[in-house]
Amino acid sequence: MNDIGWIDGVLGAARPQAVGALLRYFRDLDLAEEAFQEACLRALKTWPQNGPPRDPAAWLIFVGRNAAMDDVRRRTRQVPLPDEAELSDLDDAEHAMAERLDSSHYRDDILRLLFICCHAELPATQQIALALRIVCGLSVAQIARAFLVGEAAMEQRITRAKARIAKADVPFETPGAAERAERLDLVSAMIYLLFNEGYSSRYEEAGQRLKLAEEAIRLARLLLRAFPAEPEVMGLLALMLLQQARAAARFDDDGSIVLLEDQDRSRWNGAMIAEGLALIDKAVRHRRPGPYQIQAAIAALHARAARAQDTDWAEIDLLYANLERLQPSPVVTLNRAVAVSKVRGPAAALALIEPLEARLSSYFYFHGVRGALLDQLERRGEARASFDRAITLANSPAEAAHIRQHLDRLERKTS
Repeated sequence: MNDIGWIDGVLGAARPQAVGALLRYFRDLDLAEEAFQEACLRALKTWPQNGPPRDPAAWLIFVGRNAAMDDVRRRTRQVPLPDEAELSDLDDAEHAMAERLDSSHYRDDILRLLFICCHAELPATQQIALALRIVCGLSVAQIARAFLVGEAAMEQRITRAKARIAKADVPFETPGAAERAERLDLVSAMIYLLFNEGYSSRYEEAGQRLKLAEEAIRLARLLLRAFPAEPEVMGLLALMLLQQARAAARFDDDGSIVLLEDQDRSRWNGAMIAEGLALIDKAVRHRRPGPYQIQAAIAALHARAARAQDTDWAEIDLLYANLERLQPSPVVTLNRAVAVSKVRGPAAALALIEPLEARLSSYFYFHGVRGALLDQLERRGEARASFDRAITLANSPAEAAHIRQHLDRLERKTS
């Protein structure tokens, strides 16, 4: 295999399992990260010729653990380094290692690590930032973008969190039942952010990054097993299932973005939708509404509409209004504006989002939505400026191409 672009997706998808297991072995964040990075370097060296191993996570854990142990031995001069050939010949060793790891439930190390990162020694913002960096492998830029803050500020949060954990000598053990309950909200937030990192991937990465979304769904199932009567965990899992059900319809054959209202609903995953609807119906019966339940209820309204024009936008507007009260956020208001535009028109929606401009000035979707509303109001010069700004902030070629389509239509109207 000469094209090594595929390796990045495989390494990213395997990272949560690998880092979680390496941390369990070494109980040191920096050492676990260094071991994983060394394993990645060796993967880049050997996988292009040999292809990916049967279990990439097991391979990375095995190679990373050996590399870290070799480094410790080299520094202490207790044991000589083994030959490189011994480390590279993993045909039989990899299979045996995978068997041992599976028998010790290494795949559940991620959930353990998420709870550890939510340790009470850390402020909430540092907990989430650390988990997204260590567990999920998101870049500082990706995490900063998710929280609408600068990269430098996010880098400081992560550095402080790692230093605080090292100083406090935080034990890397599974927390008890009471601690798990206290940390549940943050763990849920991190699982959803992990899901979004996979679900919101670019068309070129969709196949590779899909495993991140699948891993988030798997973690949510584990979380629901630990908290079977918690409606917000039901809501979280329902939300992810209902969103993931639409994955196959999100891009056309050319890799262009297909908006929800234009998607071929026959390509939606019916089994996922059925499970998600059953979960949200069960959660609602507990009469303890929360943000994930409300978002899942919104997704359920889309899923239940046989055609885009059948969507109950008035109910979606009400649900977003409730979400604004429970979890005030400029992004929630921006999403609500789409429903408002369907119910009360573009002028009402524009009035709703205009106060958000200062806080969302660097947010791609704000300028895209604003441009579309201005276009509907025939304020074409302002619409063009918003679309231009959106293109400069696009996170992928597909996003930029989608906005260019709006610009092209706008130019045809004015010509």
